[in-house]
Amino acid sequence: MDTEKINVLVVEPEKKPYPKEISSELASLQKEVGGYIQAVYPYEEPVAIICDEEAKLKGSQLNRVLRDEDGHIYDAVAGTFLIVGLGEEDFTSLTPEHMKQFKEKFDTPEMFMRVNGKLIVLPMEEEKPKAKKPSVLQKLNDMKGMESSTGVKKPHVKEER
Repeated sequence: MDTEKINVLVVEPEKKPYPKEISSELASLQKEVGGYIQAVYPYEEPVAIICDEEAKLKGSQLNRVLRDEDGHIYDAVAGTFLIVGLGEEDFTSLTPEHMKQFKEKFDTPEMFMRVNGKLIVLPMEEEKPKAKKPSVLQKLNDMKGMESSTGVKKPHVKEER
């Protein structure tokens, strides 16, 4: 049996979202989210969020929040979820425009803290690679290179024997 492949956006906790081609079969969707699927339709666009319906009950890591048009949080999605397109009767590939739109929407991973009974959500900063400090030997070599390129020599100290 030939199954249809669809292009979806995968959103994992603490990671940037990425496109992936998967089978549109139920088993494939369940495998991607790690459990029984639940479809949520929070947007006007013809897309759905496919998530594990028991993720919160299982204690899965919170992933991203859903906000209303005023920016207020109304729910948090736990575990890995997918953004899929909606067809007449089934899930379909995201259009390139929707892929770009929702990749940008969920691009910044979020971290969660509970403080005084309230859920605090903060964007996770991308770790920038630390600049490697030059060694003393590299600094000396750089200084020698500067001397030869400028033609100026530093005063030479005569060693005594």
